[in-house]
Amino acid sequence: MHGPRSMRAGFREELQRLERTLLAEGELVLGTLDRARAVIGERNVAVADALIASDVEVDHLYVQVEEDAQLLLARQTPVASDLRLVLAIVHSNMHLERIADYAVTIAKLTKLAPDVSPGSPLVEGFEETAAQASEMVRVALQSFRERDVDGAESLPQLDDAIDKANRRVVERVLRLGHDPALREWGMRMIVVSGCLERIGDHAVDIGEQTAYLVTGQFREFSNPSGPGSEGSSGP
Repeated sequence: MHGPRSMRAGFREELQRLERTLLAEGELVLGTLDRARAVIGERNVAVADALIASDVEVDHLYVQVEEDAQLLLARQTPVASDLRLVLAIVHSNMHLERIADYAVTIAKLTKLAPDVSPGSPLVEGFEETAAQASEMVRVALQSFRERDVDGAESLPQLDDAIDKANRRVVERVLRLGHDPALREWGMRMIVVSGCLERIGDHAVDIGEQTAYLVTGQFREFSNPSGPGSEGSSGP
């Protein structure tokens, strides 16, 4: 018969495997964000199609994490830090899946946007915002992996930069003029900008899960943008 110590060791191995699956999903999501940035800057249809197709892999890992977490909780009764880790993984898993969905939306909207030249400063502004969103997700995942609360707490400041960049981009789009093709491009890209802003919000949520995991207390990080930023989902 397996004793309590053997069962405990098996549980820890399952928990570690669950976290590795989550982090593998995170790497896939980062890949979709890198493609999203290229799609915005280069209007590359092949890259957009590859991004959209890659969402199947993200969804597969998302379901795997959800199912494995449920089985783990059904078979075991984790306490204290182990229970926090399972809960943090489940919530972070949801945020990663939503980030990938926003990347897919960005690819689809960019493909549908008219083939116009709104000016390099505006396109570069979108690329910069996409790069900032990708960096936020990278920081969030690294903080989770390393249990780095300080790194997690840096995310609201990074998010503030995305919020400000988003406002600048929208203001520029609104000044594009009356050309119908440019205005249609601008309307689609305003939605793209909103997707990038939401990706930053989800990265902050993952950071909050890291702080919860380490400290045992859930708290919403304050955002330098103040009122008007979207709240977090909580554990």
